[in-house]
Amino acid sequence: MQIMGRESSHYLYGTAYIKGVIQMALPDYQQEDNKETGGRRKKKHSPALAVFLSILFAGLGQLYNRRYVKGICFLVIEAAFLVTMLQSINYGLWGLRTLGTIPGTDHSIRLLVFGVLSVIGIFFALALYIANVLDARNQARKIRNGWKPSSFRNTISAFYEYAFPYLMTFPGLLLMIFVVIFPLLFSVLLAFTNYNLYNSPPRNLVDWVGFDNFVNLVTVPLWQDTFLSVFSWTIVWTVVATTLQIALGLFLALIVNDPRIKFKKLIRTVLILPWAVPAFVTILIFSAMFNDDFGAINRDIIIPLIGGGGLPWLSDPFYARIAIILIQTWLGFPFIFALFTGVLQSISKDWYEAADVDGGSRLQKFRHITLPHVLFATAPLLIMQYAQNFNNFNIIYLFNEGGPPVRGQNAGGTDILISWVYKLTFDTNNYSMAAVISIIMGGIVSCFAFYQFRKTRSFKEEGEI
Repeated sequence: MQIMGRESSHYLYGTAYIKGVIQMALPDYQQEDNKETGGRRKKKHSPALAVFLSILFAGLGQLYNRRYVKGICFLVIEAAFLVTMLQSINYGLWGLRTLGTIPGTDHSIRLLVFGVLSVIGIFFALALYIANVLDARNQARKIRNGWKPSSFRNTISAFYEYAFPYLMTFPGLLLMIFVVIFPLLFSVLLAFTNYNLYNSPPRNLVDWVGFDNFVNLVTVPLWQDTFLSVFSWTIVWTVVATTLQIALGLFLALIVNDPRIKFKKLIRTVLILPWAVPAFVTILIFSAMFNDDFGAINRDIIIPLIGGGGLPWLSDPFYARIAIILIQTWLGFPFIFALFTGVLQSISKDWYEAADVDGGSRLQKFRHITLPHVLFATAPLLIMQYAQNFNNFNIIYLFNEGGPPVRGQNAGGTDILISWVYKLTFDTNNYSMAAVISIIMGGIVSCFAFYQFRKTRSFKEEGEI
């Protein structure tokens, strides 16, 4: 009997504890009064019926659960959607499927835009509909288990408390949809059409061509040669130019940070000055300096040293590429120098003193102390430098507009992928091929950045350095 009494007391304590946990975990609900229910569960309330009603029409499940205000809100939203948006979405989906049927009347690109907007609208409507169904199911389950829905005032209070952050981020979400997601979807879909100068609406209709553009890029000799040439130069340009500016910035930061160097503030100010000048001004000045006929580089440096007529900086692809790499090194090293200077000053001197005690050389201290610390602190920014130069349109276009021309190709000798896309878009109006190349560019940069970020120690757990 004593054992049974202990078990009964343990059961009562456990029941009270569980009841308290439930009350804390579900503040929006309260249990039914025992006097009202007689200590028994409420009469059967079917979650399946609530789900069915919500699927039938948004808000009916909430009305079944006696959440009248919420149910009316869902009813009004779906009714407004059906009245105002259903016809527009049907038209947009028709346009997305056909891109028009009557030349001169149907504008294929506008139909494509309406179609993308319709898909986005359907996504939001579907998300709201799923939220409506899940809410009805969860409410019905709680009612079946004996919980009473909170009052309208408590619901508003809880909504304000828990949903306020989402309301604040909603404008940013809309901005992201129309500035990022919509253009991205439009560009991707454009790559599967034949939209070019000869199929421009409204006189002509644009058609879906599937993967023909991707196939042509690697099989048609003109496109294949141009793509391989531009792509290989883009990789070389990105790696060489970015690595040079990083190496020069690190070298100068190490030199200036040496304790034996005097006038450090003055030297740092002078080295950062190229960063203070607008990049487009610097590029235009260098473009004039590298001019084949009257540029200062040929007139004052090359001709006095080696004679002849100077080097063809703008008319020969090889020399034009060298010039662009040198200019980018000049433009990029001040930022790297300032970045590395701040990191070097944060390294504890005790590490170097301990290395001196152990007999470490300058090279060993650089390899095992300075370089790991610098890379750990700056790796994400260095990765972004490579990604930025991969799409560095300004220097390519401002220096010589991607020239000089190359025989047998529809891109210039210094064109990288981004400048080639610009020419395809605005010079030849070949929008579909420009979209194809843009997709390839985005995929390359995304994969590279994702892989490098995953491998970078800066994004791993602390304590690994």
